[in-house]
Amino acid sequence: MRTHLALVTTDPTAADLAAIDAEWPLIAADLDLLDAEITLLYAEDHGGPSPLDWRRLRRAEARVTRAATETTARTDPRRAA
Repeated sequence: MRTHLALVTTDPTAADLAAIDAEWPLIAADLDLLDAEITLLYAEDHGGPSPLDWRRLRRAEARVTRAATETTARTDPRRAA
């Protein structure tokens, strides 16, 4: 049996865009962490990571933790102050 996938051509709704906007700080922090991890991997080919590379990784990890906490606090009504 052969099925055809329909191309979705609908635009995102205002609610979709608001959800993306609310999660954007966490998405950006995750991208920074990924970039720091990739830098460490490439550094192995050039004598190993520098102390600056390690510091960048730690800061990116901390940023992800802060962004996740803030995103959860904003989007979870049970955690509202």
